[in-house]
Amino acid sequence: MSTSDPTLDRVADAPSDNFVYRILPRWLWPHAQLARWDRPIGWELLMWPCFWSSALAANALAAEGRLSLAQFVFQLCLFFVGSVAMRGAGCTYNDLIDHEIDDKVARTRSRPLPSGRISRRDAKIFMVLQALVGLVVLLCFNGFSILLGILSLAIVAIYPFAKRFTDWPQFFLGLAFSWGGLMGWAGLFGALSLPALLVYAAAVAWTIGYDTIYAHQDKEDDALVGVRSTARLFGDDTKIWLSGLYAATLVLLLAAFLLAGVAFPAYLGLGLAALLFAWQIKVLDINDGAQCLALFKSNGRVGLMLFAGLIAALPFA
Repeated sequence: MSTSDPTLDRVADAPSDNFVYRILPRWLWPHAQLARWDRPIGWELLMWPCFWSSALAANALAAEGRLSLAQFVFQLCLFFVGSVAMRGAGCTYNDLIDHEIDDKVARTRSRPLPSGRISRRDAKIFMVLQALVGLVVLLCFNGFSILLGILSLAIVAIYPFAKRFTDWPQFFLGLAFSWGGLMGWAGLFGALSLPALLVYAAAVAWTIGYDTIYAHQDKEDDALVGVRSTARLFGDDTKIWLSGLYAATLVLLLAAFLLAGVAFPAYLGLGLAALLFAWQIKVLDINDGAQCLALFKSNGRVGLMLFAGLIAALPFA
């Protein structure tokens, strides 16, 4: 479906001025939209737990005099590429599974598959290509991390179906999206320790929180088509649940920081993240879809604050 009006090739809830529409040929737009390249917040949120865990491990290794700066920087580059590729593959997979549901929801009806701008065959090919990029990235890690990464695929495969059998699909998203909390530590240590497990648990709680805010955009349509979510489950009590989830995130990260023995700047980053969490809860209006989207996106700054604090805590920073 291509006309002289380029806005008809856009997705309703994606920024129309994104770089995708300025630098890519129009025939690639549906692929970019499937991968959500026009919505970078998704790969950012997937990447931040990887970066937190890597930076926490770097602090622990630096304290022992065993940190390789080159390895640390290379690992961050791998996580960046891997996050973009695997988030894109995951979104393409999700859209293939949810093709019929997306056609019934106003916000998602303009996506490439329900709008007919790409075939299921081409979407599947594109998904495989992105997954292959992710595989190349994964093979650059140590053996333990490779095995750990492969194990995550089971959760990734289940997530798109979770909204059909549980009120907690955001929990399954958290299990998948937070896997980097384990991978970052494993990439530098070649094993897992309690701080990494705490970062993972913190990221799961964080993900449930921010994706609940996101899901409030669709709660009316979700109710009509029978899709379940924590937004529908929590309802008017969302702020109470968010307070608990964000508090759990902070407490778990604090415990991880203490166990890893990080310096003061890391705790400063944690404090700034706590302030942003408090602001989200205070101003949230669950009936304002535009505001829910904006608050969801503000979690990208939460991830950056925490990572910046951990980097500043490194002895050579």
